[in-house]
Amino acid sequence: MRVHSSHEVPQMHKPQSLSPPGFSDSQIDQLLLTLRPLTEVQREALLEDLAGILREAPHLGDGQLYRTLRDLQRRHFDPPAVDGVGAPLKWQR
Repeated sequence: MRVHSSHEVPQMHKPQSLSPPGFSDSQIDQLLLTLRPLTEVQREALLEDLAGILREAPHLGDGQLYRTLRDLQRRHFDPPAVDGVGAPLKWQR
């Protein structure tokens, strides 16, 4: 019998895939890329809209999912204002 010390962490089995049912790894990658530039509030709103879409059409193909994510990102992303060289306007003097 082995006793765990207070410094030992029991080994946990890592799941083979973190993809939710019905999503491929490449679809999860696309979702994560879509969410990357968004704020937390924007992400939550996009994911709520996506959940509604998935209730209507639970198995989107790669192309359908890409177009859906593109449209949702356009709807929820509010890009920062930039000057002519790409610097955020709030940093200019």
